Amino acid sequence: MLRFIHTADWQIGMKAAHVGAVGQIVRAERLEAASRVVEAATNHRADFIMLAGDTFEDNAVDRVLVQQIADILGTFSGKVYIISGNHDPLVPGSVWDHAAWQSYSNLNLLRKAEPLAIDGATLYPCPLSEKHSLKDPTRWINANDDKNIAIGIGHGTVEGVSQSELDYPISRDAATRAGLDYLGLGHWHSFASYESPDGTVRMAYSGTHETTKFGERDSGNALLVEIAERNVAPKLTPIRTGRLSWITMERRLSESGDAVRLREEVEAVPDTDSTLLDLRIDGVVDQADQAELERIDELVRARFLYGRLDTSGLAPSPDDDRWLDALPAGVLREAAQRLQALSDPANTEERPEYASAAVATRALLELYRLVQEEEP
Repeated sequence: MLRFIHTADWQIGMKAAHVGAVGQIVRAERLEAASRVVEAATNHRADFIMLAGDTFEDNAVDRVLVQQIADILGTFSGKVYIISGNHDPLVPGSVWDHAAWQSYSNLNLLRKAEPLAIDGATLYPCPLSEKHSLKDPTRWINANDDKNIAIGIGHGTVEGVSQSELDYPISRDAATRAGLDYLGLGHWHSFASYESPDGTVRMAYSGTHETTKFGERDSGNALLVEIAERNVAPKLTPIRTGRLSWITMERRLSESGDAVRLREEVEAVPDTDSTLLDLRIDGVVDQADQAELERIDELVRARFLYGRLDTSGLAPSPDDDRWLDALPAGVLREAAQRLQALSDPANTEERPEYASAAVATRALLELYRLVQEEEP
């Protein structure tokens, strides 16, 4: 039985600017998650760890981070096999030239696309030496005559994954074509597996060890891979290594009470100190909902590790827009009509500074609330 941990796309050194000041915490969690990968390998008595590219965000990261990752991986009692990815390609002056990789005897940077015999298996590494390519990095592998368990380590895009441009394309039958028992991939941050023509799964993305942004479908894992013997399908078990939860909530308000129910849903989210929330609300809202919206805004900004609220899709909910025409002629009515126009995200006219659709919508809602309060 061969048992190992497949991980990839640690992106150590990423800026995380998309979450503002919380970026520092997000960056620190990536290092903590790296330690949790080693802990998982130890707890599951893995023979080795393999890192399938993009360990670092780029080759310009602080070299202190390089040493920190080497120190973390060096605590593992077994071997660690690493390939470069498209973010950290194997080029002169890269992170891979750092002396940290000589600090520990268990660390093995696989610099060449050639078979490597290890105990009970053969590794077929596919290190990358440039950021972009239209070549399949696994194309060279031919393990069909190998008597040992054959494992490929690659980095690229499996055909069929939605993207604007091909980037290191890898065929969906790469593992079968190459005669591999398993092909472990990096590059995409969500866990995904691919069936061979016989229905077995021999190829997978582990996903990143700690989620990097909103919208990643199934990330924050490492993969435990168990292979009984040559030509036997591997058993894949995702292991949670991430701590942060990135939640996207898209909700529509359409009737009285929706805002209350949404506020209750936000209040019920667990583990808020490790949750980043992206809440997007559209639909219509009336005066009775205004206080609930303000409360939701307070909860999102105060309770979560990071929270952002997008209400640009909301509009005031009188039966029609005649309330605008009912305003006194002059500056107030003109301002209301101007805000109504600016609250439309599809409006392409030149906007005053800071007058986004979201800001205009909030201003229009506040104006509507004030008008309603003044009515007898």
